[in-house]
Amino acid sequence: MSDLFAPSGATSSPALHDSSFDGSPFDAIPTFADVEPGENQRWTTWPAVTPSERGPQPWPDWVVTSAGALDTELGVLKTGKEADVFLLERAVPGDPSQRVLLAAKRYRDSDHSSFHRSGVYTEGRSTRNTRDTRALAKKSAHGREVAALQWSFAEFDALCRMWDAGAPVPYPVQVSGTELLMEFLGDESGVAAPRLAAVRSDRAELAELYRQVVDLMRLFAAAGFAHGDLSAYNLLVHEGRVRVIDLPQIVDVIANPQGLDLLHRDCVNICDWFTRRRVECDAEEVFAEMLAASCA
Repeated sequence: MSDLFAPSGATSSPALHDSSFDGSPFDAIPTFADVEPGENQRWTTWPAVTPSERGPQPWPDWVVTSAGALDTELGVLKTGKEADVFLLERAVPGDPSQRVLLAAKRYRDSDHSSFHRSGVYTEGRSTRNTRDTRALAKKSAHGREVAALQWSFAEFDALCRMWDAGAPVPYPVQVSGTELLMEFLGDESGVAAPRLAAVRSDRAELAELYRQVVDLMRLFAAAGFAHGDLSAYNLLVHEGRVRVIDLPQIVDVIANPQGLDLLHRDCVNICDWFTRRRVECDAEEVFAEMLAASCA
């Protein structure tokens, strides 16, 4: 790698060549890492994104913000209708204290996506750029790219809002184009937390998980939102706590004409799943509770 600190002209700062210059106050003279990205690697994208594209502050201690970090793709965590999720390691070479596993969600454009119900969720949302609005309407190549960008930024914004509201969502680290980086819910070896649908628990444990699900739904409703596609497949159980994922379709229950219908569907989906596992619950009672929370 070329030395980017090297002088570009014929002259350079005398301090760099003066034998009396004392570097002892520094632990180490800052230099670029003596490494180059290898296969499935890139330099961290953290410095390239704007402050508004980074997660809510204060940043958790585990977030790696060093410009000397490398992003290493470790494999696929999940494939979905509109995006794929990859396991990513962000680490500073030679510094074990600066290493974290992240989930990288990458949205596909509509040519490569099977997500056909997007209009249901995007009602009530606005696009400021008129060129983008026309491109979306015409479904041009630019419009398909804009649509993918809208989904990634919509999910990032939703995660930021719900994180600030105290909801059990993965921390949104950053968004860059169609890629959303967020907290990886799993263990240090890269094994992801199980979906609620895969959890095998007794009735008492399931009743506790149901209570947690209703609590998170109430948090969403109090903020004026419904998940919009809530099920046992986008709820994870991590260290005994239910965490909700997949938020690109989050809907404003007032601004979206179908907001209340989607909120009701969330209640029905959740109660149906728990009822089949002998946990007592009533979808209409839960829906009434969510309506009360949204109006409080």
